[in-house]
Amino acid sequence: MRVELRPARADEYEFARQLYYETMRWIIEPLFGWDQAHQDASFAAQFKLEEVRIIAVDGAHAGWIQTQTDEASVTLHQFYIVPALQHRGIGTGVLKTVIGETRQQGKSVLVAVVKSNPAKRLYDRHGFRTFREDECKYYMRLD
Repeated sequence: MRVELRPARADEYEFARQLYYETMRWIIEPLFGWDQAHQDASFAAQFKLEEVRIIAVDGAHAGWIQTQTDEASVTLHQFYIVPALQHRGIGTGVLKTVIGETRQQGKSVLVAVVKSNPAKRLYDRHGFRTFREDECKYYMRLD
């Protein structure tokens, strides 16, 4: 299995949007309800092509991430793996890549994860620590 992390192209917007809906609707709907027009507008506002990388496995779309860098940290804003490919180590490999890139820059990695999202266990396993929480999310960091 060859995992590649590469810059996203504009024509991959729809792939990213659909994967976001597929993986997040079960989390969003019970918390806030699901209004498709609102979700479309929210996704469009948050998706910044220059911050997105596509995860490919053996050349096929397997997921995507979106990171934002500032002087002190890299924030992992979005991280999605196609459900049929989850639990195969792809997410772990991508997270290790992001952590390695961030450490080379001498920065921390930040992530916010919805409390009901089982992905929190992935961040826990890699040493992320919760530094704040609100009603819906844990805010975590790895220094």
